Amino acid sequence: MSRLIGLVLLFAGLLYPFAVYWGLEHFAPWQFGLLLGSLWLARALTGERKPGSLWMALAAMMFCTLLALLDNPHLLRWYPVLISTFMLALFGSSLLYGMPVAERLARLTEPDLPDVAIPYTRKVTQAWSLFFLGNGLLATALTLWAPLAWWTLYNGLIAYGLMGLLFAAEWLVRQRVRGRA
Repeated sequence: MSRLIGLVLLFAGLLYPFAVYWGLEHFAPWQFGLLLGSLWLARALTGERKPGSLWMALAAMMFCTLLALLDNPHLLRWYPVLISTFMLALFGSSLLYGMPVAERLARLTEPDLPDVAIPYTRKVTQAWSLFFLGNGLLATALTLWAPLAWWTLYNGLIAYGLMGLLFAAEWLVRQRVRGRA
Protein backbone atom coordinates (compact mmCIF):
# COMPACT_ATOMS: atom_id res chain seq x y z
CA MET A 1 0.00 0.00 0.00
CA SER A 2 2.85 2.35 0.88
CA ARG A 3 4.43 1.90 -2.55
CA LEU A 4 1.10 2.62 -4.29
CA ILE A 5 0.61 5.83 -2.30
CA GLY A 6 4.18 6.87 -3.12
CA LEU A 7 3.55 6.27 -6.83
CA VAL A 8 0.27 8.21 -6.74
CA LEU A 9 2.03 11.09 -4.96
CA LEU A 10 4.84 11.01 -7.54
CA PHE A 11 2.33 10.97 -10.41
CA ALA A 12 0.36 13.82 -8.80
CA GLY A 13 3.59 15.80 -8.47
CA LEU A 14 4.49 15.27 -12.11
CA LEU A 15 1.06 16.38 -13.30
CA TYR A 16 0.65 19.11 -10.68
CA PRO A 17 1.63 22.13 -12.85
CA PHE A 18 -0.80 21.07 -15.58
CA ALA A 19 -3.52 20.33 -13.03
CA VAL A 20 -3.09 23.84 -11.63
CA TYR A 21 -3.08 25.43 -15.09
CA TRP A 22 -6.24 23.69 -16.30
CA GLY A 23 -7.86 22.95 -12.97
CA LEU A 24 -8.13 26.50 -11.68
CA GLU A 25 -11.15 27.04 -13.92
CA HIS A 26 -12.97 24.08 -12.36
CA PHE A 27 -11.63 23.63 -8.83
CA ALA A 28 -10.93 25.88 -5.88
CA PRO A 29 -7.45 26.02 -4.32
CA TRP A 30 -8.80 24.49 -1.10
CA GLN A 31 -9.73 21.38 -3.09
CA PHE A 32 -6.15 21.05 -4.36
CA GLY A 33 -4.95 21.45 -0.76
CA LEU A 34 -7.35 18.80 0.50
CA LEU A 35 -6.43 16.26 -2.18
CA LEU A 36 -2.68 16.81 -1.99
CA GLY A 37 -2.75 16.95 1.82
CA SER A 38 -4.64 13.65 1.92
CA LEU A 39 -1.95 12.00 -0.22
CA TRP A 40 0.83 13.31 2.04
CA LEU A 41 -1.08 12.18 5.14
CA ALA A 42 -1.51 8.70 3.67
CA ARG A 43 2.22 8.62 2.90
CA ALA A 44 3.09 9.67 6.44
CA LEU A 45 0.83 7.00 7.92
CA THR A 46 1.88 4.13 5.68
CA GLY A 47 5.41 5.02 4.58
CA GLU A 48 8.69 3.67 5.85
CA ARG A 49 10.32 5.59 8.66
CA LYS A 50 13.29 6.98 6.76
CA PRO A 51 15.29 9.93 8.06
CA GLY A 52 13.57 13.11 7.03
CA SER A 53 10.47 11.50 5.54
CA LEU A 54 8.25 12.45 8.46
CA TRP A 55 9.32 16.08 8.57
CA MET A 56 8.87 16.36 4.78
CA ALA A 57 5.36 14.92 5.05
CA LEU A 58 4.53 17.27 7.93
CA ALA A 59 5.85 20.30 6.05
CA ALA A 60 3.86 19.31 2.95
CA MET A 61 0.72 18.80 5.04
CA MET A 62 1.22 22.22 6.65
CA PHE A 63 1.51 23.74 3.17
CA CYS A 64 -1.66 21.93 2.06
CA THR A 65 -3.50 23.02 5.21
CA LEU A 66 -2.47 26.62 4.57
CA LEU A 67 -3.60 26.29 0.96
CA ALA A 68 -6.96 24.87 2.05
CA LEU A 69 -7.53 27.50 4.74
CA LEU A 70 -6.49 30.55 2.71
CA ASP A 71 -8.02 29.26 -0.55
CA ASN A 72 -5.57 31.47 -2.47
CA PRO A 73 -4.84 30.43 -6.08
CA HIS A 74 -1.38 32.06 -5.99
CA LEU A 75 -0.32 29.68 -3.21
CA LEU A 76 -0.75 26.76 -5.61
CA ARG A 77 2.39 27.88 -7.43
CA TRP A 78 4.62 27.37 -4.38
CA TYR A 79 4.37 23.55 -4.37
CA PRO A 80 7.24 22.99 -6.88
CA VAL A 81 9.40 25.31 -4.74
CA LEU A 82 8.56 23.18 -1.71
CA ILE A 83 9.49 19.97 -3.54
CA SER A 84 12.80 21.44 -4.78
CA THR A 85 13.52 22.52 -1.20
CA PHE A 86 12.83 18.97 0.00
CA MET A 87 15.16 17.52 -2.61
CA LEU A 88 17.89 20.06 -1.85
CA ALA A 89 17.57 19.26 1.86
CA LEU A 90 17.73 15.52 1.15
CA PHE A 91 20.77 15.68 -1.13
CA GLY A 92 22.54 18.48 0.75
CA SER A 93 22.11 16.97 4.20
CA SER A 94 23.47 13.66 2.93
CA LEU A 95 26.72 15.46 2.20
CA LEU A 96 26.97 16.43 5.86
CA TYR A 97 25.50 13.39 7.59
CA GLY A 98 25.79 9.76 6.64
CA MET A 99 26.27 8.47 3.13
CA PRO A 100 25.67 10.79 0.12
CA VAL A 101 22.47 10.01 -1.79
CA ALA A 102 24.33 9.08 -5.00
CA GLU A 103 26.46 6.60 -3.07
CA ARG A 104 23.37 5.03 -1.48
CA LEU A 105 21.80 4.66 -4.91
CA ALA A 106 25.00 3.24 -6.40
CA ARG A 107 25.21 0.66 -3.62
CA LEU A 108 21.74 -0.64 -4.51
CA THR A 109 23.18 -2.17 -7.68
CA GLU A 110 26.80 -2.49 -6.56
CA PRO A 111 26.97 -3.17 -2.79
CA ASP A 112 30.78 -3.52 -2.84
CA LEU A 113 31.38 -0.11 -4.38
CA PRO A 114 35.12 0.43 -4.99
CA ASP A 115 36.78 3.06 -2.82
CA VAL A 116 37.69 5.09 -5.91
CA ALA A 117 33.97 5.57 -6.67
CA ILE A 118 33.09 7.16 -3.33
CA PRO A 119 34.52 10.66 -4.08
CA TYR A 120 32.76 10.49 -7.45
CA THR A 121 29.38 9.78 -5.84
CA ARG A 122 29.97 12.72 -3.50
CA LYS A 123 30.52 15.00 -6.52
CA VAL A 124 27.35 13.66 -8.14
CA THR A 125 25.40 14.43 -4.97
CA GLN A 126 26.89 17.94 -4.97
CA ALA A 127 25.84 18.41 -8.61
CA TRP A 128 22.27 17.34 -7.82
CA SER A 129 22.24 19.66 -4.81
CA LEU A 130 23.24 22.57 -7.04
CA PHE A 131 20.61 21.57 -9.55
CA PHE A 132 17.86 21.57 -6.92
CA LEU A 133 19.06 24.91 -5.56
CA GLY A 134 18.93 26.46 -9.04
CA ASN A 135 15.62 24.78 -9.83
CA GLY A 136 14.10 26.06 -6.59
CA LEU A 137 15.33 29.60 -7.22
CA LEU A 138 13.97 29.60 -10.76
CA ALA A 139 10.66 28.12 -9.62
CA THR A 140 10.49 30.86 -6.98
CA ALA A 141 11.15 33.60 -9.55
CA LEU A 142 8.48 32.17 -11.85
CA THR A 143 6.04 31.92 -8.94
CA LEU A 144 6.59 35.54 -8.01
CA TRP A 145 6.86 37.26 -11.38
CA ALA A 146 5.88 35.08 -14.35
CA PRO A 147 2.52 34.41 -15.97
CA LEU A 148 0.87 31.10 -15.10
CA ALA A 149 1.64 29.70 -18.58
CA TRP A 150 5.40 30.23 -18.12
CA TRP A 151 5.26 28.75 -14.61
CA THR A 152 3.44 25.69 -15.99
CA LEU A 153 5.84 25.25 -18.90
CA TYR A 154 8.92 25.37 -16.69
CA ASN A 155 7.64 23.33 -13.74
CA GLY A 156 5.70 20.84 -15.83
CA LEU A 157 8.12 20.26 -18.69
CA ILE A 158 11.41 22.15 -18.76
CA ALA A 159 12.47 21.26 -15.20
CA TYR A 160 11.97 17.56 -15.91
CA GLY A 161 13.85 17.89 -19.19
CA LEU A 162 16.77 19.49 -17.33
CA MET A 163 16.69 16.68 -14.77
CA GLY A 164 16.82 14.17 -17.60
CA LEU A 165 19.78 15.98 -19.19
CA LEU A 166 21.66 16.03 -15.89
CA PHE A 167 20.91 12.36 -15.35
CA ALA A 168 22.08 11.49 -18.89
CA ALA A 169 25.22 13.63 -18.59
CA GLU A 170 26.09 11.99 -15.28
CA TRP A 171 25.56 8.55 -16.80
CA LEU A 172 27.93 9.39 -19.67
CA VAL A 173 30.56 10.74 -17.28
CA ARG A 174 30.17 7.64 -15.09
CA GLN A 175 30.82 5.37 -18.07
CA ARG A 176 33.95 7.32 -18.88
CA VAL A 177 35.15 7.23 -15.25
CA ARG A 178 34.49 3.48 -15.10
CA GLY A 179 36.47 2.99 -18.30
CA ARG A 180 39.48 4.64 -16.70
CA ALA A 181 39.20 2.66 -13.46
